[in-house]
Amino acid sequence: MLSKSLLTRLEDGRKAVALETTLLCHGVPRESALPLADELDAIVRQAGSVPAIVGVLNGTATVGITRDELIMLLDAGPVAKVNTANIGLALHRRLHAATTVSATMELAAAAGVRVFATGGIGGIHRGYSQRFDVSSDLTALTRFPVAVVCSGVKSLLDVVATREALETLGIPVVGYQADRFPAFYVRDGGTGVDARFDDVNELAAFVRFELERTQRGVLIANPIPPDAQIASLQWETWRAEAMARIGDVQGRDVTPRVLSLLHELSGGRTLQANLALVRNNAALAAAIAAQGV
Repeated sequence: MLSKSLLTRLEDGRKAVALETTLLCHGVPRESALPLADELDAIVRQAGSVPAIVGVLNGTATVGITRDELIMLLDAGPVAKVNTANIGLALHRRLHAATTVSATMELAAAAGVRVFATGGIGGIHRGYSQRFDVSSDLTALTRFPVAVVCSGVKSLLDVVATREALETLGIPVVGYQADRFPAFYVRDGGTGVDARFDDVNELAAFVRFELERTQRGVLIANPIPPDAQIASLQWETWRAEAMARIGDVQGRDVTPRVLSLLHELSGGRTLQANLALVRNNAALAAAIAAQGV
């Protein structure tokens, strides 16, 4: 059924890099979204790959959203962010929607795109023993053969538990020039990776081998650049204050609300760190996709 509602503008998905719309619509302030999209477009093209922004436009799942379409999406007011559980509702109701990591993976895989650059994936939320809150990003990695380049998981989450869950689910987690699994703003999230790759060509060869061998994804951990990371103690201070101020926000709305508060509390430092790691991930993903993964 998805093929009937999927629009792809790509001639060859093997040299494309998927980029999610949730980052642009919910992850950064509105005034930063279009400049960031332009930057990512240039970064990916410079490496010889093709950028493919993924989202839902008027109920059509689209891989390769144009700049004009992105402006339309950004100007449409609050748009829902959808994962694999509720993307079908947006398609059925002919809505605009921004795709999260899991939904972007689903559409990318359907379009033949095998490399995806994002900021950080979702995972297991803190306090999950009292309230079971686990991102669909984790199970998407078991279902869609896409290599996801990210800076680990968002620091708001239980990083170590998420890393354990990835192993339980059979998802290979490899570090690019890193032995430790990162936590978004922090280079060392307190746990390790399955293997380290220092050469991008060797990494691309492994990704190609693994995606052809299985029907699941690969997680590539690419830590935030050293000069952009935030000290752990400072991060925890801002996080605690942001969590104390979110009020009664729950579910899918928690992360964007907390990110907004963090940008405010940090005087924009968390936003700058976010932008730095996303650019870095796009560059690595583009270098991998350029190998024709």
